[in-house]
Amino acid sequence: MTVREDDKKMRTNLRKWLGSLKFRVQDEGGLGLVESLAAIAILGVSVVAFVVALSSGSITVREGGQESVAQSLVQTQLEYIKSYPYDTGATTYPTVEAPEGYIISVAVTPIPNTDTDIQKITVTISREGGDILEIEDYKVNR
Repeated sequence: MTVREDDKKMRTNLRKWLGSLKFRVQDEGGLGLVESLAAIAILGVSVVAFVVALSSGSITVREGGQESVAQSLVQTQLEYIKSYPYDTGATTYPTVEAPEGYIISVAVTPIPNTDTDIQKITVTISREGGDILEIEDYKVNR
């Protein structure tokens, strides 16, 4: 076999190989419009579901934090009132300092048909115009 025949054979083989490659590329179609739109729709629904889950989770954490702060404030306020001197004619007692945005209100009501040495104390914690927590306890003159 001569160099020329060898070269010719190599070119023929190369043409066959390139022809088969071209045939494969033409045979394999890409994604169509419908498949692309379906993929985008599935991706969009997934992203929206993820964002909704994150936002509802953050709302839950915020409300849980408000409740936790309110419980701590009520407990602190009641302890402060218990340590404060008993006042038979009191309608309220001084409040502790509340964090920004929180409002503490204290109401004192006498217990009917009892002696004057017991009072019902109602502590209400509010934020943004709404009551978060309301607790009742009793103060006794000892």
